[in-house]
Amino acid sequence: MKLYIKYMVSARCKIMVKTELKKLGLHFIVVDLGEVEIMETLSASQREELKIALLASGLELMDDKKAMLIEKIKNVVIEMVHYSEELPKINFSNFLSEKLNYDYTYLANLFSEVQGTTIEQFIISHKIERIKELMIYGELNITEIAQQMNYSSVAHLSSQFKKVTGLSPSHFRQLKDKRRNPIEDI
Repeated sequence: MKLYIKYMVSARCKIMVKTELKKLGLHFIVVDLGEVEIMETLSASQREELKIALLASGLELMDDKKAMLIEKIKNVVIEMVHYSEELPKINFSNFLSEKLNYDYTYLANLFSEVQGTTIEQFIISHKIERIKELMIYGELNITEIAQQMNYSSVAHLSSQFKKVTGLSPSHFRQLKDKRRNPIEDI
């Protein structure tokens, strides 16, 4: 049985979900970002217990099909931007369509309707947070970051960074109090 969990965006969330499943005596096959597959079929009481346990940790068991699809979109973006070594070289709309087996126009319209922002803006926000993280670690220069994040040029990265943060990447690097946003708040 598949379960869909909202706000599940990190390895720590996965560990927490596994712990809660074990407490309820449930056996999981896969625990992935936003998605869990268990061997058993949940009874109404088990579902309610799991829902309460997850809510206590800031996660939410989902029932609505559209909400589940929105979470899948978010999780694909988060996984791609924050947890991949390199972003896919293909157009992201094609990547998302292939990954979720839906027409991109449908996904984009649904996402915009429910979230009040476009998928593109969501991706850009996450890319900027990832760029901030890479700059804070200081292991890569801006050219290497632009390549890793699949920007056509440093100028393109810089202009998008400034549009979102109000700062140039070099000015951001100079700041002592670097402000990053948690993934779940983007």
